[in-house]
Amino acid sequence: MRIVIAEDDPLLREGVALLLRAEGLDVVATASTADEALAAIEAHEPDLALLDVRMPPTHTDEGIRAAVEARRRRPGLAVLVLSAYVEQSFATELLGGGVGGLGYLLKERVGRVEEFLDALRRVAGGGTAIDPEVVAQLFARSRQDPRLERLSPREREVLALMAEGLGNTAVAERLVVTEGAVHKHIRSIFAKLDLSPADRVDRRVAAVLRYLEGQRRPA
Repeated sequence: MRIVIAEDDPLLREGVALLLRAEGLDVVATASTADEALAAIEAHEPDLALLDVRMPPTHTDEGIRAAVEARRRRPGLAVLVLSAYVEQSFATELLGGGVGGLGYLLKERVGRVEEFLDALRRVAGGGTAIDPEVVAQLFARSRQDPRLERLSPREREVLALMAEGLGNTAVAERLVVTEGAVHKHIRSIFAKLDLSPADRVDRRVAAVLRYLEGQRRPA
């Protein structure tokens, strides 16, 4: 796997590069600004770009804008974004396109090496990875949606893990239940959220979006 890393903190940038290389991954370039990151992506054509949200010169959303632009230029590029804070609008936007190969993690997750590497590989494989803390904060604000009130506590747990980007097998392992039980819970979630197979949408993505969309409502 070929990776470009964009992070303005030199210690974190080089630390992540060292970690990934130790895992046998090919870090083809590192960058400290969004412009450098886009240039490196153009030059090296990586499989995945690892981008900080806030980079020079304004330290606001340069990484987000670079991620959007990189995906525009290279539609198949996997992008994993790191942030020190929960950027709620971006977390929702991340899933809004209904496409895979995208992830959003808090920087503290890098220190949990196995979780970080699992998320990175999931995104590189075309999946989605949303930090559990981001999911927890958005879920706390989405309780105003009456559709979510129909869900049982276990169904809420399953939907929260789906929002993190976990597949059915991983959800079953996390909850210590059978995969068949997870299938049943997901079917029930779809029914209670009024998601029909006839809707011609990815019901899994639609369910997660309904879970997250409450963050746009006033608290």
